Formats: sequence, C-alpha cells, structure tokens
Amino acid sequence: MEGRPSWELTSVRNAARLLKEFSRTDRELGVSELARRLDLATSTVHRLLATLAAERLLERAPGGYRLGLAAFDLGANVSSHLDLHEAAMPVMATLRHSTGETVQLAVLDGLESVYIDRLESPHTVRIFARAGTRLPATTTSTGKALLAALAPDELDLRLAHWVPRRHTPFSIVDEGLLRARLQEIAARGWAENREESRVGVVSVGAPVHGPDGAVIAALSVAAPTDRAGAAPLRRIRAAVVEAAEVVGRRLGAPPRPRPPRPRRPDAS
Repeated sequence: MEGRPSWELTSVRNAARLLKEFSRTDRELGVSELARRLDLATSTVHRLLATLAAERLLERAPGGYRLGLAAFDLGANVSSHLDLHEAAMPVMATLRHSTGETVQLAVLDGLESVYIDRLESPHTVRIFARAGTRLPATTTSTGKALLAALAPDELDLRLAHWVPRRHTPFSIVDEGLLRARLQEIAARGWAENREESRVGVVSVGAPVHGPDGAVIAALSVAAPTDRAGAAPLRRIRAAVVEAAEVVGRRLGAPPRPRPPRPRRPDAS
C-alpha cells in the first residue's frame, strides 16, 4: 500500500486493523461484517480470527467474535501505566525541582528495569537517556528496589535466568552478594546504584506501592558523582523515599511504616 514502510507485515497490520474494529458499540462482530469493513477476503478474515482466538485476543460469541481475556489483560496493563503516569508526574516534577537532578520512574520486566517516565535535570551536565530505556535490574537502584520486593520464589525463578555481567568495575556479579544486598534493600525501603550501570553516575531508588499494597514501580533520582557527595545523597535519599510514598498514596496505596533511617551509605 502506498505510503507504508516496506518492512511492514501485511498480516500483522490486518490483525491490528481487525482488533480495532471492536468497540463499545461493536462488541461482537461476524466474519462477513469484518471482511466488508476491512475489504478483505472472507477466507483471510477466517484465518485471522482463528489465530487471534488461539492467542486469546478474541473469543467466540453468539454474534461472531468478541475481544478475549488476553485483550482485556493488555488493556488493564495500559490503564495501570496511565494511572501510574498521572499519579507520578506531578510528584516527579516536584522531586526534580527539589533535588535538581534527573528523576525516573521504572517497572520490572523479567530482569530488566524499564524506564516509563523520565524528567531530565536542569543542569547543563546531566544524564542523557529516554523513556523506554532498558537496563539490567541488578545494576540500577530502581531495578534493585523492584527485585527486593519480589516474593522469594519469584526472585528465585528470575535469578535462575541471570547471566552476571560486569557492566562497570562496580557491578555486582556474585549471586550471593546480590541476594544479601536485596535483603538489606527490602528491610530499609530504598536502594542505591553507585556507578554499577555507568561509571560516573549514582542513583537512589525507592519502591512505589499500588492500591493493594504490592510494589508496582520504583522511583529514582540519578546524578553525576561530582554532585552526589555524602550530604547531597542523604538529602536525595530522603526526598526519593518521601516522593515514592506520595505517588503510592495518590494511587490509593495503604499507609506504610517509614523505613529506618540509614546508618551508613549503601555500598551496592
């Protein structure tokens, strides 16, 4: 089709077009109606419907087909991220203003920390990245805060697929040491990354709790090492923990006891 990228897969595009025909007013659609709307052969629509039904994106209905449970799950994920974005962004803006550093919001995907929102530092010297960036969770403050919140069996399952890699001289590559750090983080309620993912960059992260009390994301502040001495880090740490709690409250999280005050900097 004119104007379409040469690499576009027609079958994928047709499947996407088909799914988008379902709406609040068209909850159920039949083969003939879909073929007419999409200007596709009935046989092609049959194959698309069968494939999408096998993946639970569609299911059989009296009037033909309707969206399935997998589509509902995808929509719920989008909705939760939108709710998280709306709850977090004003708090992130305040946190950036108070610390003068880059603020990030991340979720956990396997063993990766995925940054879904980011506000850059106003300083000339800052940490450049973008929303959507993925980093090994074992090397970041957000990732470690999220890993520390996992149930023991879930953590075991994920670490079974961990391939340790020394991204910098400070990266943790020993599983025993990593587990010990995660236990400390779970007990105190915050994590630090001291040049583990990138030399010259430190960050502090804290977990964000959702309405049911479970950890759903992590908030962090990242700064160059020359602006993150002991005193600035203490201030950043307190600000991040407080901001993460505020985001949680905006999402409807139940009140939580404050973590103990740190006695020494985290060497993780």
